[in-house]
Amino acid sequence: MAKVAIVYHSGFGHTKVLAEAVARGAASVDGTTVELVPVAEAEARTDVLNSADAIIFGSPTYMGSVSGQFKTWADTTAKIWFAQAWKDKIAAGFTNSSGPSGDKFSTIAYLWTLAMQHSMIWASQGVMVGTRQDDLTLNRLSSWGGVMATSENAAPGESNPSKDDQASAASLGARVAGLAKRLKG
Repeated sequence: MAKVAIVYHSGFGHTKVLAEAVARGAASVDGTTVELVPVAEAEARTDVLNSADAIIFGSPTYMGSVSGQFKTWADTTAKIWFAQAWKDKIAAGFTNSSGPSGDKFSTIAYLWTLAMQHSMIWASQGVMVGTRQDDLTLNRLSSWGGVMATSENAAPGESNPSKDDQASAASLGARVAGLAKRLKG
């Protein structure tokens, strides 16, 4: 049984939509349990993160990086870092912003760096740009390091972020769950 935790911050609800898509993808892999951990609860739920085989990080891109709330939580993981308690766990990341670029790569790079600091094993999206799946386009924003999504400046919902970006997030969740399951043996 592989355990996947998704720790995320969502300021307006768009990143939560992506986190839920990541969770659906991870849960689609037989023998996988999934826990969604909003960043506001993450410090209190460290046991969930410590017992996970994989942790997927998610944050909106604000001013070219993760949100302040996500960064504040990440800073609380220093004791975990010191003990190297997340060493060799699978890690991955996702983000969104309202613009097609929005400097989302900087956010993915921050999430990757956080994972590397914790000696985790980073999983890329593993999907070629423009891959078609069930009439949807995966990795439409051409990101190799993690899922990048665009959210309209409107309420989050079934199509915001786009169904393509939600499918990319689900694909990432399934990839990470599969890798965690294989690594666990």
